[in-house]
Amino acid sequence: MKSYITAIIIAVAIIIAGFGIGRAYNYKFKTRNTVSVVGSAEHNFSADLIVWSGAFTRTSMDMKEAYASLKNDEQQVRSYLTTRGIEDKEVIFSSIAIDKLFNSTFDENGRQTGNVFTGYQLRQTVKIESKSMEKVEKISREITELLQSGIELSSQPPLYYYTKLSDLKIDLLAKASADAHNRAETTAKNAKSSLGKLRRASMGVFQITGQYSNEDYSYGGSFNTSSKNKTASITVRLEYELE
Repeated sequence: MKSYITAIIIAVAIIIAGFGIGRAYNYKFKTRNTVSVVGSAEHNFSADLIVWSGAFTRTSMDMKEAYASLKNDEQQVRSYLTTRGIEDKEVIFSSIAIDKLFNSTFDENGRQTGNVFTGYQLRQTVKIESKSMEKVEKISREITELLQSGIELSSQPPLYYYTKLSDLKIDLLAKASADAHNRAETTAKNAKSSLGKLRRASMGVFQITGQYSNEDYSYGGSFNTSSKNKTASITVRLEYELE
């Protein structure tokens, strides 16, 4: 009787083990019975918004004198921009930043002995945000003419943006998804199979680089602002079941 019970237990164990192996085999088979593809899309476009900024400073031992000179510079800069077709709503002047300047003094052994006050430096920035590309580009190159008027002004290179970026991203996402689907269909057809349901979908990094440039893609996504003409690209990964 004991031997009979032992035989039954062994038989049940074999059946359970076989069932487990069968399920593992089926699971393994199902996980392999998929196709994963990456689709991509890109689009060349031109920026529609230009941003330029510059800064001007005044330095004096008398802060009131420096302030008066800086406000006069602001009026000259504003007038310069107006005569070149820039509207007031496109121009932003910052608040005035004030710094105290010091020169260090040293003894004959090179050890610092103190600081000597050399004056106040007042600084203000001006920024243009406009859709008039060529007009602002010309200003960014020529505004240093104000140096001849005694204005200590520095000009920064223009930055270029695109105001319809969200729409562009959605359009590229749709095209990249369609490209991935076509690749999956081609793969399945060549494998004498057909596509089943979509199992997974993930979006890659959205990249904006200068058109025809050698810029490297960034893991977190590049966002070029130095080029007027740009290229936007995106990737999509899709995984389908095969039938």
